[in-house]
Amino acid sequence: MAIRKAVKGTAAVASGGLVAFYGLTQLTEYRKRQARLSRVEAVEQVNMAFQDELPSRQAQLTALRATQEFDVLVVGGGATGSGCALDAVTRDLKTALVERDDFSSGTSSRSTKLIHGGVRYLQKAIVKLDYEQYMMVKEALHERSNLLNIAPHLTALLPIMLPIYKWWQLPYYWAGIKIYDLVAGAQCLKSSYILTKTKALELFPMLKRDKLVGAIVYYDGQHNDARMNLAIALTAARYGAAIANYTEVVHLLKRVDPQMGKERVCGARCRDVITGQEFDVRAKCVINATGPFTDALRKMDDQKNPNICQPSAGVHIVIPGYYSPDNMGLLDPATSDGRVIFFLPWEKMTIAGTTDTPTEITPHPIPMEEDINFILTEVRNYLSPDVEVRRGDVLAAWSGIRPLVTNPNSKDTQSICRNHIVHISDSGLVTIAGGKWTTYRSMAEDTLDAAVKAHNLSAGPSKTVGLMLEGAKDWTPTMYIRLVQDYGLEVEVAQHLASSYGGRAYEVAKMAHVTGKRWPIVGKRLVSEFPYIEKLLAKNNTKVPEDLFNS
Repeated sequence: MAIRKAVKGTAAVASGGLVAFYGLTQLTEYRKRQARLSRVEAVEQVNMAFQDELPSRQAQLTALRATQEFDVLVVGGGATGSGCALDAVTRDLKTALVERDDFSSGTSSRSTKLIHGGVRYLQKAIVKLDYEQYMMVKEALHERSNLLNIAPHLTALLPIMLPIYKWWQLPYYWAGIKIYDLVAGAQCLKSSYILTKTKALELFPMLKRDKLVGAIVYYDGQHNDARMNLAIALTAARYGAAIANYTEVVHLLKRVDPQMGKERVCGARCRDVITGQEFDVRAKCVINATGPFTDALRKMDDQKNPNICQPSAGVHIVIPGYYSPDNMGLLDPATSDGRVIFFLPWEKMTIAGTTDTPTEITPHPIPMEEDINFILTEVRNYLSPDVEVRRGDVLAAWSGIRPLVTNPNSKDTQSICRNHIVHISDSGLVTIAGGKWTTYRSMAEDTLDAAVKAHNLSAGPSKTVGLMLEGAKDWTPTMYIRLVQDYGLEVEVAQHLASSYGGRAYEVAKMAHVTGKRWPIVGKRLVSEFPYIEKLLAKNNTKVPEDLFNS
C-alpha cells in the first residue's frame, strides 16, 4: 500500500506539475522574449565614457566632491548596489556610488559561488502551489543565462549530482529536476539525466556505496562571486559612474520640498575612511542597497522606520580537493534538519555549505563551531566510510549574512522566500532589500524603474540585458595559451589571469615581475602553491600583489 501511494504521489506531482508549469513557462517566456527584442537596439546605443584607463580612486573622489548634483546616489558596493549603479549610468543618469568598505567585502563575496534558479524554491512552489516562488525561480533562471553570457571568463557550467538512496525517490526527484529544466525553457544549460549506481560511483567515487540506488545530474552555473561583483562595479565606472570604496555615509541630507512642504532626501554626508575627510554628495535620488545594513540606513532617514530585514547566517567551509571530483558538485536535498547542503569543487579545493540560522548583524561575521560541525556531519553522511571526514581538514570557513525580507516578528528564516522588495519612503529614499546573487541585475532594474518613476528622472528602459561586463571583451577559452606563449607565464598562472581578468589579462601580464629564471620568464609567485603573482607599477617600480592591483 505504501509503495502504491508513493508511486501515485510521484506521478501526480510529475504530471500535474509539468502541465501547469509548462503553460506558465510558455507565457512568461514569450513576454521575456519580446522584452529582450525591444532592448537590443537600446543596448547598442550605450556610450562608454572610458575606453582605456579607468579613473583612479582619487579622481573618483574628486568627481564626487565637484559634481553639483547627481541624478542617482547608490549607497552600497555589493552585487545589488553595483548593479544599480550600472543600470543607472547606462540609462544616461548621472550616477554615484559609495561603499564604506571594499567592493564585495560583505555578503556578495561569501556565497556558495552558484548562479542558479533554486531547485528547493521550485520544490516549494510545486508543493505549495506558490506562484510567487515559481516566478522567482523563473526570473533567476533567466538571469542565470544572462550572467553566463555577459561574463564568460568568470563563469562556468557545473554538473551537480543528486545521489538517490531510496528507490521511490528516483522518479520523484527526476520529475522535479525535469520541471526545473522545463521552467528554464530555451535557456536550459544542459538537459538533466539519470545515472546508474555504477556510473554515479565512477564519476563521484567518494560517494557512500551502501544502499545507493543511482543518481540524477542537473546543470547550474558557477562563478567567482567577488570578481563578478568587482567586474560589475568596474563596468559602471567605465560607463561614467563615480564610484568610491572606503567611503561611508555619515548621515543623509534633506531639504524641504516647496511644493509638498515635506522633507526629502537630497544626498548624503560622506567620509573618506582612509583620510577622515568629509564631504557632501548631492543627488536627486538616493538608493539604499546596503544588504544586511538596510535598516541602519533606513533609520538614518527616519528613526521610526520598522526593521524590514531579518538576517540569516550562511556558513561555508573549505576542505581539500580530494573530497570531491574536479568537475562535479553534489546536492544533499534533505539534511538532518531539513536544510540543503551543496558540496562543490572550487579552485582545486572543495566548498561545503550552507547553513541557514538567525544571526546578529555585524560587519565581520564569524562562523560558529556548531555550524562547521553540522556541515561536516552532513558531508560525512554522504561520503564513503573509507574517506575520514576530519575537523582538521577544514582549511577555511566563512559566514555571510543574508538580508532576508521578512516580517520582524518571524523567527524561522529557513522558510522565507529570497525574493526582493523595493520600498520608497515618504522622504524619497529608495530601498532595495532581499533577493539573491543570481538576480542582482533584475533587482537593479526594478529598483531603477521605481526610482525613475518616483523622482521623475529623465531616463529610458534598462539596457543591461546582454551588456558585457569588464573583461568579457576579447576573452576566449584558449587565450591563456597566448599568455604562456607570448609572455612566458606558467600555464596555471596564465589560466588564473585569464579567468580573473578576461580580455584584460594581457595588460596584467605586461606588468608581471621577471623571475630571473629560464622558465617561467615572468610571473613570480607570492606563494608557491597558488597562482598569485607579483607585478610592477611602472611609475615607481614598486612590487604589488596582482590581486590587489585592480581592486
